[in-house]
Amino acid sequence: MADTTGVEIQLEDVTKRYSGQREPAVDGFTMTIKPGETTIFVGPSGCGKTTTMRMINRLIEPTSGRIAIGGEDALSIDPDELRRRIGYSIQQAGLFPHLTVEQNVGVVPGLLRWEKTRIRDRVTEMLELVGMDPEQFRDRFPRQLSGGQQQRVGVARALAADPPVLLMDEPFGAVDPITRGNLQDELMRLQTELRKTIVFVTHDFDEAVKLGDQIAVLGERSRILQYGTPESILANPADDTVAGFVGAGASLKQLTLLRVRDIELNTDTATATEDESPAEVRKRLDDAGATFLLIVDAQRRPLRWAHARQVTGISLASVGTPVGDKVSTQSTLQDALEAILTEGGDAVVTGTRGELVGTVQLETVVAKIRELREEHNA
Repeated sequence: MADTTGVEIQLEDVTKRYSGQREPAVDGFTMTIKPGETTIFVGPSGCGKTTTMRMINRLIEPTSGRIAIGGEDALSIDPDELRRRIGYSIQQAGLFPHLTVEQNVGVVPGLLRWEKTRIRDRVTEMLELVGMDPEQFRDRFPRQLSGGQQQRVGVARALAADPPVLLMDEPFGAVDPITRGNLQDELMRLQTELRKTIVFVTHDFDEAVKLGDQIAVLGERSRILQYGTPESILANPADDTVAGFVGAGASLKQLTLLRVRDIELNTDTATATEDESPAEVRKRLDDAGATFLLIVDAQRRPLRWAHARQVTGISLASVGTPVGDKVSTQSTLQDALEAILTEGGDAVVTGTRGELVGTVQLETVVAKIRELREEHNA
């Protein structure tokens, strides 16, 4: 585990009132957020969770109360300077459309007057960190990127000046479910390396359980209904309101607490590269009694599934069906189950660089579900 680079955040009796409204939007919010952990604010739309988070970097000024970041009074710091110390990632990335990827990622280091060579090196480092080839993407404009790529650039930009705190406001809410799962996995991988203090807002309890070290379930005016680990909230909801938010199937939600890395993977899947002889590969499959194989590239990144009877001709370059919904070792068992059902077969598992590390079989996940249900009903 990497050293913690995040700092503690303290909010004491923080209140936000808007003129003309009888009730405060946030009423007396008090919480200590631990350094180096991911704390999730989850609750229904309009409950005040985004307002609470945005008061940390003073995009919204609190009416009263105290906010301290790393022991320093945040309300005594110039707001612009404060925001340059805090990473901020929002839904739909919020990239500047007229700036290239490199210029977007380098915005805050530029405001901090870093030297140009240092900024360029940092952009390269950040793009590599979020899994994007710097030479391929640095000169592109946001309109030339997919939604998932834009979100990755948004995260890279938020982290570029190496802030101790990262605020994330529904950052993956505008992308499709598969991309969303991949981005969640990427964030968990980054956090394992960086150990920032992350405050993450979502209305999706499954996302909260997957990503959070701590979850704050919020009600109206950001009243804290329950604050604790995902395990404790799933096992013992504080009241009927929290239980309703957790929803049905709490035992199945336990799958979100377990990672693919926590179960035994199938590492016996037959593989071949595109430049191998189909005749030799077919003989290998026949000798092993294997029906399917994964075609991988030179870096062992999975490309396509192929049935043994398709392994004919003079080349494997166009053989098979593209691998669709993959999972990583950071993914949850719920992600793995969804990938299995989507793909109609074993889920392909990749490592930190996209390389094949094994597959997850339906039987393994079903056995784990049965075990969890037995524990839940015990």
